[in-house]
Amino acid sequence: MKKVGIIGSGAVAKALAKGFVAIGYEVKMGTRDKNKLADIQNVIVGSIAEAADFADIIVLAVKGTVASEVLKQIHTENKIVIDTTNPIDDKPPINGVLQYFTDKNSSLGEIFQKENPNTHIVKAFNSVGSAFMVNPDFEGIKPTMFICGNSEGAKAKVTEILTAFNWETEDVGKIESAGPIEALCQLWCLPGFLNNQWSQAFKFLKK
Repeated sequence: MKKVGIIGSGAVAKALAKGFVAIGYEVKMGTRDKNKLADIQNVIVGSIAEAADFADIIVLAVKGTVASEVLKQIHTENKIVIDTTNPIDDKPPINGVLQYFTDKNSSLGEIFQKENPNTHIVKAFNSVGSAFMVNPDFEGIKPTMFICGNSEGAKAKVTEILTAFNWETEDVGKIESAGPIEALCQLWCLPGFLNNQWSQAFKFLKK
């Protein structure tokens, strides 16, 4: 059976865990507080290190403010790390715009890749709310998930997962593209903060 380790215990981690179980993966979730995952079915719950060691695919689904430190605590060499994080500051939004703690010409994805050079970082799942990460239903329209990373093989695997979750995937290149992808979170959240509109996703149209 295919395996995945998921780091985190919030809404994103739970949504993706259920999605991976549904497509036939054995899932181990890593958390500092196992009580937060007491309601999750059909997964193994362990420590962060145990979840990371469990599989060659790791999903990083923690707050952006702690993500770098979490990666430093686990073994990720030669593994695929699906980076779902955004650099959201603890400061409140300004006129609906989330505040980021990264520089404008930097990104969490790039930072993670620099700090973990032998890890295959793939940015994905960060530009939509957790309710729509698996099997998004927009009246027959398949939304687009933008991904990036330096490993073509790793991106192909993530694309396979996204296809199973009923997403269209748009590969926008190397890890330097993580900044523009992370900015999509700010754009996705704007209708929510301004108009309480949280049921949306991006669609990339080409001709």
